[in-house]
Amino acid sequence: MDGGAKARGRRPGGEDTRGAVLAAARAEFAARGYQKASMRAIARGAGVDAALLHHYFGTKDRLFMAALEFPLDPRAVAEDVFAGDPATVGERVAGFVVGMWERPEVRERLLALVRTAATSEEVAALMRGFMVAELVGRVASRLEGAEPELRVEMAMSQIIGLAMARYVIAVEPLASAPPEAVVPLLGRALQGCLTG
Repeated sequence: MDGGAKARGRRPGGEDTRGAVLAAARAEFAARGYQKASMRAIARGAGVDAALLHHYFGTKDRLFMAALEFPLDPRAVAEDVFAGDPATVGERVAGFVVGMWERPEVRERLLALVRTAATSEEVAALMRGFMVAELVGRVASRLEGAEPELRVEMAMSQIIGLAMARYVIAVEPLASAPPEAVVPLLGRALQGCLTG
């Protein structure tokens, strides 16, 4: 048998396979958007069986987060912050958000995503599709009252505004205010959006 002959068929699992899957996922998400991208198309692009994607990543949202190096799982966040008293959900969300941004390794990745989304319509569209599909509806389903999706998106606008002002533009005195001063202020704004 020729030792130089290449094996035919699907690529086996391994680090190079994981890298090929992530590259194929980035290309598919960029070309088709989050909602229209399919696991099968990503598997074809990487030259692997679709079952391998499920083995490595489980679901499309987890593959998306891995491909974009997204530093948190919105599904888990929604579960955690809505586990307690609805009257204090704003403060819990604020505590989570500010705590996450205060961690240097997470802040670096979030800053890269925010800056890229602000300058690239392609990345902004991907993030928008992901957030609508995986976060807005999930959180809105837990809210009572009128227009829950709009209220969730208003809360998200408060979070994005804080991120831009405090961590990207570094507006003072907000940029240097201690987290314990920022969390209650953001919490009240979020509470108003989420529960009125």
